Amino acid sequence: MSAEPQNGPKAGCVALNGVPRDSPTAVSGALGRLQTHLAPEEETQIRLLPTTPGEEPPGAEGSPTPRTALSARRFAVLLIFSLYSMVNAFQWIQYSIISNVFEGFYGVSSLHINWLSMVYMLAYVPLIFPATWLLDTKGLRLTALLGSGLNCLGAWVKCGSVQQHLFWVTMLGQALCSVAQVFILGLPSRIASVWFGPKEVSTACSTAVLGNQLGTAVGFLLPPVLVPNTVNNTDLLAYNISTMFYGTSAVATLLFILTIIAFKEKPRYPPSRAQAAIQDSPPTEYSYKNSIMNLFKNMPFVLLLITYGIMTGAFYSVSTLLNQMILTYYKGEEENAGRIGLTLVIAGMVGSILCGLWLDYTKTYKQTTLVVYILSFLGMVIFTFTLDLQYINIVFVTGGVLGFFMTGYLPLGFEFAVEITYPESEGTSSGLLNAAAQIFGILFTLAQGKLTSDYDPRAGNIFLCAWMFVGIIFTALIKSDLRRHNINTGITNGEIKAVPVDSPTDEESKTVMTSKQSEPEI
Repeated sequence: MSAEPQNGPKAGCVALNGVPRDSPTAVSGALGRLQTHLAPEEETQIRLLPTTPGEEPPGAEGSPTPRTALSARRFAVLLIFSLYSMVNAFQWIQYSIISNVFEGFYGVSSLHINWLSMVYMLAYVPLIFPATWLLDTKGLRLTALLGSGLNCLGAWVKCGSVQQHLFWVTMLGQALCSVAQVFILGLPSRIASVWFGPKEVSTACSTAVLGNQLGTAVGFLLPPVLVPNTVNNTDLLAYNISTMFYGTSAVATLLFILTIIAFKEKPRYPPSRAQAAIQDSPPTEYSYKNSIMNLFKNMPFVLLLITYGIMTGAFYSVSTLLNQMILTYYKGEEENAGRIGLTLVIAGMVGSILCGLWLDYTKTYKQTTLVVYILSFLGMVIFTFTLDLQYINIVFVTGGVLGFFMTGYLPLGFEFAVEITYPESEGTSSGLLNAAAQIFGILFTLAQGKLTSDYDPRAGNIFLCAWMFVGIIFTALIKSDLRRHNINTGITNGEIKAVPVDSPTDEESKTVMTSKQSEPEI
């Protein structure tokens, strides 16, 4: 990349300190003469350097540092999001884990019940682009309100479907919840970046993803308990289904109200230098189309897009078909199928938190991602060849191992994507990752379901193992270019202090490295 001459009031990006300059044309003129090829991290720095009159480059002596702060409200925002994301994930899996019960109640095939899960994946793919555009142009609060509100509406629609001839109504309610998911899955990395500081951003992202995983865990656990298999007593079955639907609706409504009250667009002050640079950029410079094009020109991100899609798609497929796989070898074990799913997700939640903490401490994104991918593949192989041993306790153990690594991978992909694509929007990169996951999820669920019904669960699981092995190879090819981390540690010269906003916080000053290029060189 060459640093082209910049002319006009809209050229270039805003400096991190953004203070007036005594000689306004010096930097822009020098940049106009600079035609050297830059390293990726230098390219990112140049994109954030001022090129218009009235601005000063980072590193100039005597310039004030940007004011950053950590707001106490960030914890409320993270908690509310995690909870309504949990309810949305619960509604995704509540049918599949007791698929035989709903097949009997509505008088439909297993494929119909599978589509109640796959509609989440199908709706995401065409809607992700308008959803990420809305997030980037209209903001975090509106997107959160749409996600929580549609989730609440879909839950109430399902309450009107508790009759045997109203399968289409329950599908309509599930479709509304699937649209809500589009406004939910892309938010973890955005919330983490906008509200949390550099030392806690990966942990915050993992916690936000954790809410969705917890919903899946509850979805594995509660439906078999709330709706036992009482096909011979249709009235009792309808009452139990109604209890589950109305309980879900009440919780979703409460969370929607809390979202309206407590969910804010952003804190008063940015939590990091990287976020300060983005927030100070003029809105007219942002182009959603150009952002998409930049991401697809970024080869490490394209490779991550494929590998994330494979891993997460495999998780979606295993979650959707788990009940059918377990009941093939263990008849009448609906409750244990749910408990195995619970074990899988709870172990994954632990893995997510540990991976987030590890990333915040080490910043070893590629190494951690590759190791977790390899261990997920080994876990899938072990799960595949121990499923039919007729010892259900072994399935609990192997399912837990598989979940620890497979589900623990999800926040790794989000954070790795933000690092290698900075300063592009977190919502756009996360949205594309999720879109890839939904596409692979649909294809894997259909293919594995067909192999499971025509042959046996082992054939379907081997199919997933083969694809996960391909994912390992692609992950090894990803070039690690930690752009956001480089900006947070090296583009400004001076000290940044965290000042209290909503509640007193400890003031901490950090001395950062100077940029690779000094002002005279620029």
